[in-house]
Amino acid sequence: MGVTAAPVTPSVWRSRAPGIGLAAAAVLVAAGLHALLPALPLLTICVLLGIACGQVPAVRRLLDSLFAAGIAFSARRLMRIGIVLLGLKLSLVDIAGLGWGVFLSTVAVVLLSFGGTWLLGRLFRLPGREPLLLATGFAICGASAIGAMAGVVRAKHSEQASPVALVTLCGTLAIFVLPALWHPLGLDALGFGHWVGAGVHDVGQVVATAQLAGSGALALALVVKLTRVLMLAPIVAVAGVVERRRAVTTGGARPPVVPLFVAGFVGAMLLNTVLPIPEPVLSAADVVQTLLLAMALFALGAAVNLRRLGTTGWRALAVGLLAWLLIAGLAFAAVSLAG
Repeated sequence: MGVTAAPVTPSVWRSRAPGIGLAAAAVLVAAGLHALLPALPLLTICVLLGIACGQVPAVRRLLDSLFAAGIAFSARRLMRIGIVLLGLKLSLVDIAGLGWGVFLSTVAVVLLSFGGTWLLGRLFRLPGREPLLLATGFAICGASAIGAMAGVVRAKHSEQASPVALVTLCGTLAIFVLPALWHPLGLDALGFGHWVGAGVHDVGQVVATAQLAGSGALALALVVKLTRVLMLAPIVAVAGVVERRRAVTTGGARPPVVPLFVAGFVGAMLLNTVLPIPEPVLSAADVVQTLLLAMALFALGAAVNLRRLGTTGWRALAVGLLAWLLIAGLAFAAVSLAG
C-alpha cells in the first residue's frame, strides 16, 4: 500500500517560515556580494554563505532547531521546483545545432566522468551515497544535480554535505585556473568555450569562466553545458530504477520509476523546444529558477561541517580533486577530437 502524504497545515508552514525566510535573506546578501564580486556566480556565493553560516556555533544551533524545518524544505522542495524550471533553459534545437560529433563527445565526457568519479569514491571507501552524489555533481551540473540525485536515492543531509562542499570548491577554482591554462594549451576562443562548457560543473561557473573569451565562446560553452544538464534526467531516472529494485529486495518503500520533478524537467525542455515561449516569460522563469536554486543551495551549504571535512574527510577531498582533474582532462580530449 502507498503512503499517504500528511496534509500541510498552517502550523507546518509556520514552522517552515523562519528557515525559508533565512534562505531568502541569504540570497539577498549573496546578491549584494555578487554585485561587488561579479567574477563569483550568485549560486556559488549562496553555497559558500551557507557553509560559512553552518560553522558558527550559535547559528548552527538555530539551524538545527528554529530554522530546521524551513531549511529542509528549501533544500528539497525548492530545489526540485528550480530543477523543473531549469528545463526551460534547454532546447533540443540548440543541442542539435552542436552537431553529432560535439553532442556525442559531450555525452561521453558525462558518462566517463560519472563512472570514473564513482569508481574513485568506491576506491577511497567513501561512505553511503557519497560516491554517487560526487559523481552526479562533478559530471552533470554541480550542487543542484547533487540535490536532485539525493532526493531520488533518499540520501541523508550528512551524505550531501561533503559532495556539495567539494563541487563548489572545485568549480570555484576552475573560474581562476582554466583561464590561466587557456593560451598555454593552445586553444582558440571557441575551443576554450567548448572546454569550459564540457568541464566546469555549475552553469553560473561556466558563465563566469567562458565570458572571458567573448560572446561566441560563451554561447558555445552554455550550449555544451546545457547538453550535460540534459543528462540529468536519464541518469537520475536510472538511479531511480535501481533504487526501486533495491527497495523491492529489502522490502522498503519503493520510489517512483521517474520522479515527478524529473518528468517536469523533461516536460519543460520539450515545451521550450516545440512552442515559441515569449522572451518575457522565459526571463521571469529564469529569475524564479535562480531564486529557488539559490535558496536551496544555501540550505545545502548550511549542512556542511568543515571541521568534520578537515579531520575525517581527506578521502573525499582526494576524490574531489582527482575527479576535477579527470573531467578537465576528458573535456580537453573532447575539444581536441572536435578540432
